[in-house]
Amino acid sequence: MPTIFSRIIAGEIPCHKIAENEHCFAFLDISPVAEGHVLVVPKQETDYLFDLDNTIYTELMLFCKNLAPAIQQAIPCLRIGVTVIGLEVPHAHVHLIPLNSMNDMNFSKPKLQMSQEALAETAKRIHSFVK
Repeated sequence: MPTIFSRIIAGEIPCHKIAENEHCFAFLDISPVAEGHVLVVPKQETDYLFDLDNTIYTELMLFCKNLAPAIQQAIPCLRIGVTVIGLEVPHAHVHLIPLNSMNDMNFSKPKLQMSQEALAETAKRIHSFVK
């Protein structure tokens, strides 16, 4: 059975897409820990990040690196934090999170409650800076 991320990539479940290429797909987290929290996934459905073949792993990390400046331009912050937890969905994924403090990456704090309209506007702003 496909993961929720594979279903998002396939267009079966709507998302606020930021960017995609042949191997990677990026979209807003609908339960963000900070505004502009982006999930980046390989299109290849693999549970554990370190089980990805080297080519896809490298593509994923370079894709993240290329997205970070767009997120930072759209959501002014000190840095873009990167984390891989990988326990929530059995599909490798990277969290890119705008940071102004260490607490901005605290996954145990309450998630932001953003309307679909606010998420769409955030995605549009980030997408406008993607090169």
